[in-house]
Amino acid sequence: MFSQDITQSDFEEKVIAASFKQPVVIDFWAPWCAPCKVLKPLLEKLAEEYGGRFLLAKVNSDENPEVSAQFKVRGIPAVKAVVNGTVVDEFTGAQPESVVRAWLEKIIPSPAEELRHAAQQLAATGDVDGALQKLSEASALDPNNEWVRVDAAELLLHKGETHEAQRLLDSLKDVDVLKDARVLQLKAHTRLAEMSGTGESEAALNAAVAADGNDLEARLKLANVLIASNRVAEGMDQLLEIVRRDRKFKDDIGRKTLLDVFNLLGGSGELVKDYRRKLAGLLN
Repeated sequence: MFSQDITQSDFEEKVIAASFKQPVVIDFWAPWCAPCKVLKPLLEKLAEEYGGRFLLAKVNSDENPEVSAQFKVRGIPAVKAVVNGTVVDEFTGAQPESVVRAWLEKIIPSPAEELRHAAQQLAATGDVDGALQKLSEASALDPNNEWVRVDAAELLLHKGETHEAQRLLDSLKDVDVLKDARVLQLKAHTRLAEMSGTGESEAALNAAVAADGNDLEARLKLANVLIASNRVAEGMDQLLEIVRRDRKFKDDIGRKTLLDVFNLLGGSGELVKDYRRKLAGLLN
């Protein structure tokens, strides 16, 4: 059943909770409302036609004033789309079928997004390979959906397949995706993971740096080994020393790696602020 009459008593379960599984469209109506008599059957027809890709929750605004007040309904018919517990779009008044269809297409996940959601659920249960298969299917359906590639890169990193994760991240072009904090963290993670795979022990690298403070190659490897072992501050101290001794070393890799670490740490927090200040002091 793809449309239901909803009251205050079951609203939380059948609208808010349900919206975390699929979009829920709320139709606020009343028996005396003439436009409602046009829109309500249209929405019911479309709910059946879409076959469960969204749920239609019909709320009699006269009988459920608390819900109407909660959703700031000022005129009816009022239609609101709820996804993950939040209103993501809405309209008021009866609309032609073509307009309603176009509105629904904006809020209903594409088949690729549905596969992406299925992949997230599989990943949450620990089935990483199954999740990657779903993401591969999603990418085939919608090659331009860069978030599918981001999800796949994250799972590949989890499996230790750093090079393949880096390849996917390097293929991203959308400016908004590239600026996303999660993507910045993933990019930083892949670069640092590759740099930390030196095969040299921390003791040997410490000895090399102690023997020659200007052995910046050993200092860089030591920094990445320390960061990989979650001794981030110690690793950043080594990177700062590289910046202090030679900004030109490996095309300013000390500073660039510090920026990667800042992204890996989420770009904020006291530790990041402290080391941003230290870096700025060296650059001035």
